[in-house]
Amino acid sequence: MISIMLGVEDLADTRFAISPIHEAVLSLRVLREPGLYALHLPWRRSVLGKLDAPGADLLMSLVGPDRCVPDFLTPRPETFAATFEDELAAVRRTPPDVVRRDVLALYPRGGLPAVVQEITANEDEPVLALRDAICDRLHRYWQAAIKPAWPQMRLVLEADTTYRARQLAVGGARLLFADMHPNLRWQDGVLYIDKMIGRHHVPAAGRGLLLVPSIFSHRPAPPVSPDEPPMLAYPCRGVATLWAPTPAADATAVTSLLGAPRARLLHLLAEPLPTVEMARRLTVTPSAVSQHLQVLHATGLITRARDGRHVLYRRSPLGDQVVGQSSEQ
Repeated sequence: MISIMLGVEDLADTRFAISPIHEAVLSLRVLREPGLYALHLPWRRSVLGKLDAPGADLLMSLVGPDRCVPDFLTPRPETFAATFEDELAAVRRTPPDVVRRDVLALYPRGGLPAVVQEITANEDEPVLALRDAICDRLHRYWQAAIKPAWPQMRLVLEADTTYRARQLAVGGARLLFADMHPNLRWQDGVLYIDKMIGRHHVPAAGRGLLLVPSIFSHRPAPPVSPDEPPMLAYPCRGVATLWAPTPAADATAVTSLLGAPRARLLHLLAEPLPTVEMARRLTVTPSAVSQHLQVLHATGLITRARDGRHVLYRRSPLGDQVVGQSSEQ
């Protein structure tokens, strides 16, 4: 178990960040152990043929036997939404002793892969060469595997931060962590993270807590080293919808009546959704969705209600009848 002690000032300085390099690095676990990440199999199938095999082998060797990754490859984000290039530049500045420490920490029982065995050398030069080689391959991997899907991924991550921020505002830290993951427990000012390899206690001591939602995290993941500032990557909401195919146009009478775009929206709104989420699922722009929502709302087929900064839309009882009657035909 790892625990993080948070004082009043630390809670006041709790914030969120989206990290593209976190997603790139954590996605390597999906490539190496697909059986543990069933939700991401469609993504995995789509990228396997695009990867440079030698480069991917080096990167996947940095996923330890317990599926940990080196802390230096997932630097603490400095802004809410840094670019991949900015974060990669921070990785390139990692001192050689930190690179060596983080890689060796992945293999506490020995058995370092041959491709990274030179990390054990005492000289800095081979370590720096390995660090730069990792960064070069990680950049190519980002271009091929993550960047094409990043706009959709970012919308999911931003939706999660909006939800979590509201939980924090309404119910404080207790509600924030209550439904984040079963392995998390908040009690008496301490955040407990169960089922971890590490066994250490981290006093935040005025450094705050950085929360990083992640598409490819399967459980909460603080830094492996207790010396790092408090940060927690956690599985974000909405991942199950990310790789789902765009809903097909309904071929029934409602499509003839409303047109295919509005019919798809009406079928989608069985649950409350904001405009950005509908746009993401339908792979269109939010402005295009807004135009159709205005018409559907004016005809009484959908309702809307404000939830914080977002307006949520849902089918009205009349809309449910239209969809139900259409489905029965």
